[in-house]
Amino acid sequence: MRLRHSSDMDAFSQIFIGEEYSALKNLENAVLVLDLGANVGYSSAWFLSCFPNARVVAVEPDPLNVEVCGVNLKPYGDRALLLHGAVWNECTTLCLSRGSYGDGRDWATQVIRPSQDRVGDVRAWDVGSLIDMAGVAKVDLLKVDIERAELAVFGETAKQWLFKVRNICIELHGPDCQGAFFNALGGFDYELEYSGELTICKNIRIKGSAH
Repeated sequence: MRLRHSSDMDAFSQIFIGEEYSALKNLENAVLVLDLGANVGYSSAWFLSCFPNARVVAVEPDPLNVEVCGVNLKPYGDRALLLHGAVWNECTTLCLSRGSYGDGRDWATQVIRPSQDRVGDVRAWDVGSLIDMAGVAKVDLLKVDIERAELAVFGETAKQWLFKVRNICIELHGPDCQGAFFNALGGFDYELEYSGELTICKNIRIKGSAH
């Protein structure tokens, strides 16, 4: 954990003291968790501890966060796979944007498309590619906290992989992100819950299908 102006203590408090993921404790048969926007690994560590049979693929674009995340996930061995990169609506390269969003601290780092005079320096994957990399047919839990990149992720291409996801836990950053997310889920039924800043959709299934 980094101190002095870092967001690490607040993130730790939200997850382990405030227990903002406690609504997920009753998920059954969690085998694969995708942690998109893993920050320094506290959410991944919570999932790995809560679901002893699960693997977690943690994706984080900020190299400073990745360094700390690697330390925090090391005790879990090969149950945790840490990817230095971002999630987007395609496989591409993006740029980091630090200090310009939210409170400007570590947990608010964004990824953006490169401008014409700049080359991307962060690898990015679409969710479908991450699922393929994990080598599974279904994602049991998709956790998303990606500082407005949900506008890209839950755009038109989301229909290519959403049917492979059982449950979603997401922090939505503004009404436009909320609109994009629920529009993407328009063809699905699910149970909707809220926990602190999190929107949780459980038991996602195509409309009209059996539970």
